[in-house]
Amino acid sequence: MSHRFHFFRAGGVDQVSLRDGADLLALPTLDEKLWIALAMPTRDVDLDAATLDALDDDHDGRIRVHDIKAAIAFLEATLVRPGDVLRSKPAVALEAIADKAIATSARQMLIDLGKPDATELSVADADAVKDAFAKTRLNGDGIVYPGSTDDAELARLITDIAATHGAVVDRSGKDGTDAEHAKAFFAEVDALATWRAAGKASPETIHPLGEGTAAAADTLGAVEAKLDDFFARCRLAAFDPRAATAMAGQEADFLALGAKALTSGSDDIAQLPLATVGTVPRLPLGAGLNPAWAERVAAFVDAAVTPIVGKRDALTPDDLAAVRAKLAAFRAWRGEQPQTKLGGLDAAWLETLAGPELRGKLDTLIASDLELSDSYAKIASVSKLVRLQRDFGRILRNFANFSDFYSRQDGVFQAGTLYIDGRAASLCVPVSDPAKHAVLAGSSNAYLAYCDLKRGSATRQVAAAISNGDADNLFVGRNGVFYDRDGKDWDATITKIVGNPISVREAFWTPYKKLVATVEAQMTKRAADADAKATAKMEGAGTALASATDAKPTDAKAAGAAPKKFDLGTIALVGVAVGGIAALVGALISGFLGLGKWMPVGLLAVLLAISGPSMLLAWFKLRTRNLGPILDSNGWAINGRARVNVAFGAAMTKLAKLPPGATRNLDDPYADKRRPWKLYIFLVLLLVTAGLWFFGKLDKYLPDSATSISVMGSRAPAYRAPAEAEPPPAAPAAEPAPPQPAP
Repeated sequence: MSHRFHFFRAGGVDQVSLRDGADLLALPTLDEKLWIALAMPTRDVDLDAATLDALDDDHDGRIRVHDIKAAIAFLEATLVRPGDVLRSKPAVALEAIADKAIATSARQMLIDLGKPDATELSVADADAVKDAFAKTRLNGDGIVYPGSTDDAELARLITDIAATHGAVVDRSGKDGTDAEHAKAFFAEVDALATWRAAGKASPETIHPLGEGTAAAADTLGAVEAKLDDFFARCRLAAFDPRAATAMAGQEADFLALGAKALTSGSDDIAQLPLATVGTVPRLPLGAGLNPAWAERVAAFVDAAVTPIVGKRDALTPDDLAAVRAKLAAFRAWRGEQPQTKLGGLDAAWLETLAGPELRGKLDTLIASDLELSDSYAKIASVSKLVRLQRDFGRILRNFANFSDFYSRQDGVFQAGTLYIDGRAASLCVPVSDPAKHAVLAGSSNAYLAYCDLKRGSATRQVAAAISNGDADNLFVGRNGVFYDRDGKDWDATITKIVGNPISVREAFWTPYKKLVATVEAQMTKRAADADAKATAKMEGAGTALASATDAKPTDAKAAGAAPKKFDLGTIALVGVAVGGIAALVGALISGFLGLGKWMPVGLLAVLLAISGPSMLLAWFKLRTRNLGPILDSNGWAINGRARVNVAFGAAMTKLAKLPPGATRNLDDPYADKRRPWKLYIFLVLLLVTAGLWFFGKLDKYLPDSATSISVMGSRAPAYRAPAEAEPPPAAPAAEPAPPQPAP
């Protein structure tokens, strides 16, 4: 049956439990999608760098899943009980080592340390033997340095290879070389030797002037282009006499030179022809030669012309061709010189290096060093074993799962604790590039404060996740103190902030804080404007007074501006506004009081209407606050979401509170003078209530005997007089009686 893993829930992710050796040995079979991390850097973590280097088989500076699996396979083959590494110990018992070769090496290491009776080997013991072996002349890494031999010439050879083709660092920390660099060095030595041999094969042809051939070729190269230019101008002048004047330089060129401070070697003079251009191509080698070229031409004549064609007063194209032909073989041979890094080595030493003796000695020395590679490998295996016994369990608790972090035992990625603004933030990670880090870490939905740290001349940077309290007093430039893993204190200064909600409690007060901040800003702005206007008026009045003349105004209007009259429209508008505000406040209060026993619910509804959106947004962000992007920015590869919820965040950032049993004296002699705010509030509420009662707004909530109408009668504003009764209709008039007939 396949192994039955156990998982625990933390940070919103199911994480594998590592309870015993069976869990450890089965871990390589676990689906990688269930590992909390897939990669981590070998630096900027709270783990011994030597242990991580021993795990990093491909030496790329990262620990990946395959490195963890390889380490588990190594432990399974080496230890009797591989599960022992889950319980960190600084030493390995000899009887716990199953691999006989490693056990034998461990015993020999203890004997070398003078501990033949010891039963266990510690990390310190293994390091002592490993360091001692590394400091020997030959230590099995295939790298030799000048101190690896007593032969002076061989030591010089090693130094030259390191200087010309790059040094390789030996296990002892010294610069040396290896077989690969030596091969490249001698390849260039051989190429140079072959080229030199070709030069010696026919000395009469290649070196016609003997040791002076190189100087002759150099001087020819210095003037060759200018000589060709002169003879070409002469040929053109011979072709058409009209070109002679133009080819010799224009008068304007000489006029321009006359306005300058010149020397015989000036570049402006060197641009002119070598001599006066004529129809006959002859270059005078004495008087008439361009002064800027006279010295170079003289050197050419002495080194090349005179030895090859004889003494000359003037140089012709045929003479130049003869010199070229004589030096052509040498120039061609020199052009084939191989490009090497050996230019700083003298010819005699290069000739010695071309022989087989020193080359053979170096090959033998490197081979002798490599013969000890097995011995070093055994020592390295023992050292790796004891380091894994001490550190591998912690590595797994910060790679396969994050149990150390969620049990608040500090993850290996935590750099220390930042104390600032009355709180201690322990979720601090190292940062190499704050700007680049913030781009990815900002998606964590965490409030991040990037800090520059300084301790003496040492500097570093961290990002602190603030997960408790509020952000009111956190700003760029705020100072604090950072304590690293070793307990060393660093000066900390906030240089960048990535703002996100810290708590729902903070979000509740955010709208009110923004309102107060807006009011304060507007009041400050208005006060500043009023102050500026008042200052401008005073300055204007002072200026007018200082520049006043004796002229008198002809009438009262000329003496001063007419006083402004009140604008009745403005007064009416203000009155309407005040009335509207009063009506609105009255309606709100009336409606609130009209809730009766539901008034607390109404108050809660008002508060939620104001603070609800801010709290809801904060709740969504805090619900998704994720450690993953923060670590991904540091080179980790987090495989899932590692949540930092409100409760866990409060544990990561602790606020200041008095210790248990502490007492306080609240009598502050420097406290601000207290004002009777409660009395003021009570009086305002009393006046508002009286006004509402006076206008009859509370009559329907009061007994009849307490209403404003019952107390004030017809004087109450809410009183309405009953309508007067209409008079009864008049009785119809009686019709007159008909006249009676006479008797």
